[in-house]
Amino acid sequence: MNASMLSYILFSCLLLSVQAEYCGEREIIRYTQHLLGDSSLSCPCKQTAISSCSCLPIPEPGHELACFVDGTKHLMENSKSSQREITRLYRTFQGQLDRKLCNKLPHSDQCQYKTKGNVEEFLKKIQTTYQEIKKFNP
Repeated sequence: MNASMLSYILFSCLLLSVQAEYCGEREIIRYTQHLLGDSSLSCPCKQTAISSCSCLPIPEPGHELACFVDGTKHLMENSKSSQREITRLYRTFQGQLDRKLCNKLPHSDQCQYKTKGNVEEFLKKIQTTYQEIKKFNP
């Protein structure tokens, strides 16, 4: 193995380790704060077909990322406002799950939850989860 090949391998390993750390917590917190400013999101969660309020999974520990993907996908498909921020959140969560980024969160493929909440409760769960990550990763 020559020196250029060795340096390429070392650079690749460094790049992968940096990517695994990427959580995008600043952007995610900013998007959730913007979305939480929308007062229409606080309507009560009703699990009926005629309700215009969404009921979203409040994840069990270890299943946050999968539930964030599922919940933001539901919002993307059913919400009429703040589409840009919701789409960015969805793509960020899906990318973290697919590429195994943000090693601060478990990468379970299944969303497991015991309760559902309205959009506001769901966004607050996202926000507190990423605030915790940010606290330990200044």
